[in-house]
Amino acid sequence: MATNQMRRDAAKRKLANQQQRRAARAKRRQRIAIITSVAVVVVVVVGVVLLSTVGRDSAPSPAAAPPGPTPAPATPAALGHCAFTPTPQDPAAKPVPVPTLTEASTNGTVPATIQTDKGAIPLTLDRATGPCAVENFMSLAKAGFYNNTPCHRLTTTEGLKVLQCGDPTGTGSGGPGYTINDEPPTGLAPAANGSVVYPRGTVAMAKTSAPNSGGSQFFLVYADSTLPPDYTVFGTIGAPGLATLDNVAKAGSDNSNGTGDGKPVTPVQIQTVTVG
Repeated sequence: MATNQMRRDAAKRKLANQQQRRAARAKRRQRIAIITSVAVVVVVVVGVVLLSTVGRDSAPSPAAAPPGPTPAPATPAALGHCAFTPTPQDPAAKPVPVPTLTEASTNGTVPATIQTDKGAIPLTLDRATGPCAVENFMSLAKAGFYNNTPCHRLTTTEGLKVLQCGDPTGTGSGGPGYTINDEPPTGLAPAANGSVVYPRGTVAMAKTSAPNSGGSQFFLVYADSTLPPDYTVFGTIGAPGLATLDNVAKAGSDNSNGTGDGKPVTPVQIQTVTVG
């Protein structure tokens, strides 16, 4: 039979067990509360982040554009190499500066007008075919070199039909006091014996048989002409100018240089030359 002492000991053990179970349940509740609190904080933080990013712009961020092709470097304009050589032995027929440029662009055209006492001769100067010759013609025109000068030669032979101008003396031997380098033509139709056809409407530099001997003189082709490919082509003649040349050619030459070659019977005087 249990004594009072035994009953008291049993009651103590029961109480101790109850206290241990209560302490264990309290710890479990505390852990659950901490976990729940952390979870709530995480949810709140995530919500704040989402609101702070999506709320600013509901559209998706654009993807980075793939790099485009690298632009090709600009092609520099082609240049013609120019040489203007003073000729002390042949001084200028009229005072004029010697061009100093050493390179000329081959791009573009320049309008020009030779105003004569027989009518206007509009030109289109072409840098692609004679860049240095174009610069030379422009320089002389701006200096007034061609003003009040005659066109001293007209040819009317079967293979050569040109009006030649650019010598203030009217003798065929005058020039600007310097020479210009040749710029041989390309793309002209071939003719017999290595010659080429300078077509009607061509503007070209006159020269002697020596290389690089051009200066201020030029010729205007009013009908297809056959020549060696030695004469720089630097422009074309407009329709009104060809009509003027046709009228001059009809009167013929005075044959002072041989049949079909001499001064034009109808004198042609350049009044002014304008460019640009």
